[in-house]
Amino acid sequence: MDQATLHPDLPLLQDAELKDKIVLVRVDHNVVKKGLVEDPYRIESTIGTLYYIVEQGGRLILMTHVGRPYDKKTGTITVKEDSSVRPVVEYLERKLHAKFVVPTFPVDEKNGIEQIDTSINWHIRDLLARKVGGIYLPNTRWFTGEETKGPRRDAFARQLAGLADVFVNDAFGSWQPHASTFDVTRYLKSYAGFLLQKELTNLRQVLDPARPFVAVVAGAKYDTKIGPLKEIYKKVDRLILGGVMYNTFLCAKYGIKVAGVGESDIEAAKELVAQDAQARKIVELPVVVESDILGREEGKYRKVRVADFVPGRQYGYFLDVAAESFESKDVAETMLGARTIFVNAVMGFTPHFTEGSAKLDSTIDKNRDAMKLYGGGDTLQEFKSLSPGLYLSAMDDAQYYFFTGGGAVLKVIEEGNPYGMEPVQALMENKKNASA
Repeated sequence: MDQATLHPDLPLLQDAELKDKIVLVRVDHNVVKKGLVEDPYRIESTIGTLYYIVEQGGRLILMTHVGRPYDKKTGTITVKEDSSVRPVVEYLERKLHAKFVVPTFPVDEKNGIEQIDTSINWHIRDLLARKVGGIYLPNTRWFTGEETKGPRRDAFARQLAGLADVFVNDAFGSWQPHASTFDVTRYLKSYAGFLLQKELTNLRQVLDPARPFVAVVAGAKYDTKIGPLKEIYKKVDRLILGGVMYNTFLCAKYGIKVAGVGESDIEAAKELVAQDAQARKIVELPVVVESDILGREEGKYRKVRVADFVPGRQYGYFLDVAAESFESKDVAETMLGARTIFVNAVMGFTPHFTEGSAKLDSTIDKNRDAMKLYGGGDTLQEFKSLSPGLYLSAMDDAQYYFFTGGGAVLKVIEEGNPYGMEPVQALMENKKNASA
């Protein structure tokens, strides 16, 4: 790890005293879908931190969130097996050849797990006696205090801190200031894990990129990405959009209607259209796939050229970008001429339409000189499932870097500062207070 590139106020794991200490580690192992670990990349990325802690004589208590069991509208938490950490634990046990125990706590029908009760003390005794390799807490979002405000949140943060001697944040992708990423730092000596350090170091390639800098960004909603999109637009030389974001842009620019795109989003996108009329940074993908239904059924989808759009016309769902879009002169030259490419995009409506994403990845790979930076989550999963051979070779290619959190990278781009993320600020504040 190149410590010289990190902020001097960031407390580092390698400076922590860990011998005979219980170490509470917040990771981002949110990789479970339908009860299975689809892509272990985010788990694998934290192994170095875990090995180091054990090697230094520390004892592990791990925690992560899985999915979104907390309903913000109703305030209720649904505790179900499909958002359990058990698939992650089983993977870790096979990987590390160690036994992890997952404590069970009483569950309230509406509030999830209301507290960490004293039954965990038995597991901690086993941990200290080295009868188990580690404790893995249940999904942090099953706990009442993780995302709520007020006394319950503070009580949960104190309960977490009461389990350990040291806190380590290695969850780059979990940038939201929740109890397990933010509040806990008020009560425990806190450090940045190796993965978090690595991600913060590599963010300089996005914030200060070799140029031309091309970004490929997609999303299922336009309104949630307006802030990051405005900042990305300022920083890039060329921008390629995909998904509903691209559909919204096309509606705003060409005066068409597309199924699934709301009027308020189209109005919001008109600002980007006006901006691009001057700066001309957006590279349009010239052929899209229109479907009559939200799915793939023979005879119900077709290719449509952007050049053939009829203003005022209502189109069906645009569910993918046709592969030949990436062979058009403007797109191909943009990709081949880039020195830095940042990708946080799935181009099609998965799992039904995947041609656009597969062609995007193979087109990017043809540029052997550019630094290729991929955001995490669905972007990586799609890359791996569609182009497994290319994905494996890219993992060992110095010209590729895979972030473990695409949303976190967008947040950093929006703020223009990797140390502006609140959980990172909390670590720095902890160091300041410790030395005061």
